[in-house]
Amino acid sequence: MSEFSSIGVESAAAHRFEAMREKLADFLRERRNLTFMEVCGTHTVAIFRSGLRSLLPEGLRLLSGPGCPVCVTDQGEIDIALNLAKKDYVILTYGDMLRVPGSSGSLLELKGQGARVEVVVSAIQSIEIALAHPESEVVFLGVGFETTAPATAVTLNQARQVGLTNLSVLCLHKTVPSALRVLASNPALKIDGFILPGNVTVVAGMDDYAFLTEALGKAAAAAGFEPEEILAALVDLARQVTTGHFRLNAYRKQETPRGGNPVARKLLSEVFDPCDSRWRGMGVIPGSGYRVRKEYARFDATEKFGLSPVSVPNNGCRCGEVLSGVLTPPECELYGTACTPLTPVGPCMVSSEGTCGAWHRFNR
Repeated sequence: MSEFSSIGVESAAAHRFEAMREKLADFLRERRNLTFMEVCGTHTVAIFRSGLRSLLPEGLRLLSGPGCPVCVTDQGEIDIALNLAKKDYVILTYGDMLRVPGSSGSLLELKGQGARVEVVVSAIQSIEIALAHPESEVVFLGVGFETTAPATAVTLNQARQVGLTNLSVLCLHKTVPSALRVLASNPALKIDGFILPGNVTVVAGMDDYAFLTEALGKAAAAAGFEPEEILAALVDLARQVTTGHFRLNAYRKQETPRGGNPVARKLLSEVFDPCDSRWRGMGVIPGSGYRVRKEYARFDATEKFGLSPVSVPNNGCRCGEVLSGVLTPPECELYGTACTPLTPVGPCMVSSEGTCGAWHRFNR
């Protein structure tokens, strides 16, 4: 019986998994040790949940990356959202943001104290809520990467069409390639390759990541979230490093266009300009964020309410180092003691895609 059968892989597919693992082990025998980063938090969870991590060959080290949108939101950005919630505005947010601690509590705590904080599953719900509450200022927290930013762009476009005056967006969206450039250029991290988030590459396009293989000499492959797709990507990364031939490939059931989704990219360019953005624990990364264009300035909460970036001292949380691959969660002195899913100190323990939360749920 295949070991892969024990993690739910059908027997018909188990031999393919075994063949890929053997191939991966062959490359590792040549290289001894390899370190790859799975960029996306959903990959981290999928690797744990499927049991794949426990079946990988010795010598392969996996690090989690900055691909959890809630986790990379800077502490100062959280504090701005908290301050808006204290002003009796209607604050709309995706669910994972509710429990992320700021300097003075969380949105969930403020909601319990009477603040008007509501969870939405899509940015476009902001239109309906703003229309239903014309007497109130409604602020949507625009969090996430290239996958969620187009929905925010559509929302602002429609808000302008219907003439809304009480809706704005606190735009905290970030772009993944710029962060990977920082990590790949850091020789101290010694990352050999990256599993790229397949969902982000569908929107942004594979070409946005070509600098990893072509300029920085790092292995890179996009993958979906099925174990077989992830394992195939790992084999390709090992092949690239071992042979020295770096070429960006994709391992997804769906097509991954080199140039991304043209409709989504057009929307993003119409509504947003690139800007510098502050990442949790990584500092300000040039050109790594989206800023609302001046044509949509009346929907920009930063402009509308005169908001400025807030810099706050670190509270001992080491999420930034986890997101950068400097630490694994158990290496943080707070992990599992002061910081647990019930008492999270940082977002990596809160978010459903957070690395610390995944380790806590699946690796104990």
